[in-house]
Amino acid sequence: MTSGNPEGFSYRTRKSGDVEILHFGKPAGLLREMEAVKFLSKAQGADELTLQHLMARVTGNYKRGNERNTAAHQRNR
Repeated sequence: MTSGNPEGFSYRTRKSGDVEILHFGKPAGLLREMEAVKFLSKAQGADELTLQHLMARVTGNYKRGNERNTAAHQRNR
């Protein structure tokens, strides 16, 4: 069973100032202008787990509520 923590996210800043979010090396999101500035300010002092959560949230790949438990549901067996 997994812990439910996001993993595999990374980011890079483009010359234009945009921030590209990657998930296991594949593009998962792009932040432009003010969104990129806000993200970079939050990411600057964050530890790795907090940074992973932040990137998961901005890409929409963040499991909420009981979505973590769906693998155990009878219809998914």
